[in-house]
Amino acid sequence: MGRPAPLTGIRVLDLTQVLAGPYCTYQLALLGAEVIKIERPGGETTRHSNTIPELREQGLGFGFCVQNAQKDCIEVDLKDPKGVTAVLNLIADADVLVQNFRPGVAERLGIGEAAAQARNPAIIYCSISAYGGEGPIGHRPAYDHVVQAMSGIMNTTGTDDMGPVKVGAPYVDYATGLNAAFAVTAAVLERSRTGEGQQVNVAMLDTAMILMANNLATVATTGEEMPKLGNEAASRAPSSGTFSTADGMIALAANNERQFADLCSGLGHEEWATDPRWQEPDARHNNLESFREVLNAALMTNAADHWEEIFDKLGVPASRVRSLGEVLTEGQPAARGLLTEMEVNDTKVQIPSIGFKLNGDRLAPERSPRPVGADNDKWIS
Repeated sequence: MGRPAPLTGIRVLDLTQVLAGPYCTYQLALLGAEVIKIERPGGETTRHSNTIPELREQGLGFGFCVQNAQKDCIEVDLKDPKGVTAVLNLIADADVLVQNFRPGVAERLGIGEAAAQARNPAIIYCSISAYGGEGPIGHRPAYDHVVQAMSGIMNTTGTDDMGPVKVGAPYVDYATGLNAAFAVTAAVLERSRTGEGQQVNVAMLDTAMILMANNLATVATTGEEMPKLGNEAASRAPSSGTFSTADGMIALAANNERQFADLCSGLGHEEWATDPRWQEPDARHNNLESFREVLNAALMTNAADHWEEIFDKLGVPASRVRSLGEVLTEGQPAARGLLTEMEVNDTKVQIPSIGFKLNGDRLAPERSPRPVGADNDKWIS
């Protein structure tokens, strides 16, 4: 069985930059689409990112490489009428256009949705922006951490003592890229059914809030704000959360009665499961402080790895709190084929593959990121 490529035959024009947009088109490329990345003169800003200096100096900064392999790259000046004409000519033969300009910019440049559809009525036109172009703040620009602040994510992270805390990595950017790739794929399928062009509008704020679907629906329904949970589990079960051990921290998720009994057994205290203070879920909530006191004391008697091994055998979800480097060293991502090694101008780098398997195959990039303008001769006459 050959490599799955469900988007074979689909041509995508990528007028995006930084993270969310390029990550969207990277997913489409891994799924078999032909992606043409269109950059301003000199290339987009991530080509000059600081990680791995030898790549930065060649205009192939690692921040660019991570989500731009498997694409052709052309350099076009959209402030020059000839550049706009070149893009419109490409639109005529494309299936999808993805752009993440601030709302209104694509129209001013002459490559907005109306101009694209005039040249190609069957085009799938995907706009990615911070707030969607509609509503009281639809026009505003933003980056990941700004949307984390706007969406409420920061206000549900951290604790009351420390105040709001943003999530460490740019999750909203990458989730928006995935959301947009999902939407474009759906639009491709819809066009195959109707034969009509499609409009796709993806907002970072929408994505951030949908990532908190349960919180979002709860607040919208009850009007009550969600508390800052810190390292507590979303279930808020007394036997779930993140706890200190003799040499680090461990996350536990003993949410049901079987898991609670096995947690007690693994800690060497089967009697806790039948103690009237903790025997039933309501009792445990009512006596949370007394249970947490004995739980914390028991966990402090040994190392996180020790407890993780014991709970694994008992079927209680548990994990020592690890660094990213530790996770990579231990081999699970490698077993799943999550990264692929590529050579970019004689520098070996690890690039993420797609986040799932199709027919047992992890779709990884086969072509390294290209220098800016490397494919102008191929696509611009």
